Order: sequence, then C-alpha cells, then structure tokens
Amino acid sequence: MSLRFSRWRMPALSALLVLAFAGPAFVAPALAQVASIAAVVNGTVITQGDVNNRARLFALSTGLPLTPDVLNRLAPQVTRQLIDERLQLQEVEKQHIVVPDKAIAAAIADIEKRNTMAAGDLRQKLAAQGVGFGTLIDQIRTQLGWTQVLRKKLGASAQPSPQDIADRLARIKAQTGHNEYNVGEIFIPIESQAGAADAQKFADTVITQLRAGAPFPVVAAQFSQSQTALQGGALGWVQSEQLDPGVAALVDQMPVGAISNPVPVAGGLSIVQLRGKRQIGNDPATVLTLRQVFLPFATPLNPQAPTAAQQATLQRAHALGTSIHSCSEMEAANKAAGAVHPSDPGPVQLQNVTPPQFQKLLTDLPLDQASPPLLANDGVTVVMICDRQTKNLGVPTKKQITQQILGHRVELFSQQLLADLHRRANIQMMKN
Repeated sequence: MSLRFSRWRMPALSALLVLAFAGPAFVAPALAQVASIAAVVNGTVITQGDVNNRARLFALSTGLPLTPDVLNRLAPQVTRQLIDERLQLQEVEKQHIVVPDKAIAAAIADIEKRNTMAAGDLRQKLAAQGVGFGTLIDQIRTQLGWTQVLRKKLGASAQPSPQDIADRLARIKAQTGHNEYNVGEIFIPIESQAGAADAQKFADTVITQLRAGAPFPVVAAQFSQSQTALQGGALGWVQSEQLDPGVAALVDQMPVGAISNPVPVAGGLSIVQLRGKRQIGNDPATVLTLRQVFLPFATPLNPQAPTAAQQATLQRAHALGTSIHSCSEMEAANKAAGAVHPSDPGPVQLQNVTPPQFQKLLTDLPLDQASPPLLANDGVTVVMICDRQTKNLGVPTKKQITQQILGHRVELFSQQLLADLHRRANIQMMKN
C-alpha cells in the first residue's frame, strides 16, 4: 500500500513495521496507576496506560525486556511522542480528514503478512504481551492522517519546478568524483531544555538496541519524529550539502553499516546509519529484470514436518521450473496462482540482494531459465531473469531528484507545522 502526495509516492507505516516476536518475553505487572493522567493536550488526556502501552510496543519491536525498569526509562520520551501525536491528530480532525478503517486494516494485514502471521494473530500476540491493540491502530491512524494534512496544506506548491530539478542536477554533476552517502536517520526532537536529558537517555537506549541487532527501519518507523519514519528512516543517496554539517562530517568518517552516537541537529538529536558510500557519477551496478511465481501455503511451514498440501505445492513449483521457458509464461503462471505477490518485483540491484546464497543464485542463473524453488514460511517462489544490464547509478534520475527535493520540503514543513502547534497548544505534564 502507498500514499500519493501529488506525484510523490510515500510507503505507509505498515510496510515498515516488522515486530519482533522471536520468543516469550517477561510481561511486567500492570502499573498500579494505568488510568492516571500523564499529560493533557488541549483538553485531551494521555493516560499512564497510553504511555505504558506504547513503551511496551517499542520494547517488543526492538527486543528490550518488558521489565518495569525498562518501561520507566522509556516513559519520558514516549510521553513526548504521544503529545506530538495528539497535536497531529487534533490537526487531522480540524482539517476534517478521515483515515478510512480499510486503510488501517490494510496496514495491519500487511504487518501480519510480513511476519507470516494469519489474520488476527497480531492482535493476539500483542494482547499476550500486555499491549492494547488500539495502541498500534492509533499510531497508524495518526501517521496516515498527518501525511494527508501535509498534502492538503502544501498542495502543488511543494512540487519542484523544472528549474529546481535542473539546478540540483547541475550541482550533482559538478561534484562528480566526490562522495555521496546512503543514509538512514532517526530524529528525536527536543522541544525544550527540560526535555534534553530525557531525549539523550532515550537516544542512548535506541542506539544500544540498534547495535545489538534491532532492525533500523522498525525502530525508525516506531520512534523517529521525521517524515522519513514512513520510509523506515531512509534518506536515500544524499550529498554532504543536503545533510546537517555535523552529520555530514560524521558520515564521511563512518564505515558502512555503522550506527552513530546521537548527533545534535536543529530541533533535536539525530541517530544516523550509514547504509552505503559511493562516488558521484561512478557507481556501476548489475540491474536485473525479474519475473516470479509465488505459490502460497495455507498455513506457515514447519520445515521438520511439512503438511501433505505443502509437499504438493513444492512439487508443483518443481514442475513449473521445468515447464516454463519465458517471462511471459511466468506472468501467466503467477496470475493462475492467484497473484498473491506481483509477478514483477521491479528492478533488482544484484549487489544489494541478500542473503549471499540468493545473490549467487541470481548471479549464475541464465536468462529465461526458472530457478529452483525458493522456500519461505508462507510459500514457494520460482524466479526467472528476463534481462541483466550494467548501469551507472551514480547520477540520480530526474524522478529521484524530484523525490529528494519534495521530501526535503515536506519534512521542513512538517517540523514547522508541528512546532507551531506546540506554540499554540495548552500542554500540561503531570507528575505521577
């Protein structure tokens, strides 16, 4: 699912959240005062129960233990995030924007699908860990609604002009040979000096979990207060001039894959992940055009005890691999199988394919030859390479430049609008 901001496509939150339910977790006793008031935002109450639920959701997403000490450490920054979300939701309602239930349901269904869960499993798993399902629903509703607010207020004015795009492209070409960076970010705002210490403590907690293996896109989607949260914190490929000076100096020294310490930036702190580094104008890459057939399982696979139906599905995949000899036949076969996944996954950059075994398979697979069946918990996939090209990805396309400029403008407007809502709001923080 995606949202369209004029010509800008923005992935929804549901495409990013992959909650970590790897095993049983300690469920802390309910706080004694879950109904007590944590804050009041323009007359709207945030209870201690709201804070506790969101802290639990974050802890589950990052692998933190659900202990009272962890939840208490998360509480101050969680409260500030909930205040921001209440302000955003109030603006959504003021603009008479309604987020359809079907959009939220689709987001939840996508989370379940990405976690190979049956419909309804997510609600049960959250309940088992003491997390109210409404916590996730509220977060999704607010993020989708806030995006529509920005779209409504900005309208066509945010769209870059042809001259804007030409100027940016000229600057990029003038920097040929200089480094550029593929960056992920988590932005933690600091509205006042009083909240600086809490923001720093929270940032340290986030970094600890990221370095212990928590997935960066999940953490960004949960707690980054930047619009890039909707894209798992992805800034994409950017040049030094597009970054805060402190961040730009840091990423030039970071090894690829590293997570930074908190970096002071305008309005708060930024946690940066360096995902890649290359020279502008010099990034040869092998780009594949693929087609795939996906045969779903009715129930999740147990590799040690596959069902008779799953064994039959695997045999069917083997048969397809020997009988299909063109990409058009792959498209037809995927359609006949219900088109659960699209037959065309889009361009695939070979160097970015994981795990390494799959990258090697695609490297060695001849054109127009079906791959062996690829097993997953939810089904079997057969792929075919239709085309293999070497391209220079070091110079962005006009579409990519348009998205960069538009994304930057939307982010600035989002921060300015939220800051203005804070200035005009009546916010009361309670001590419990």
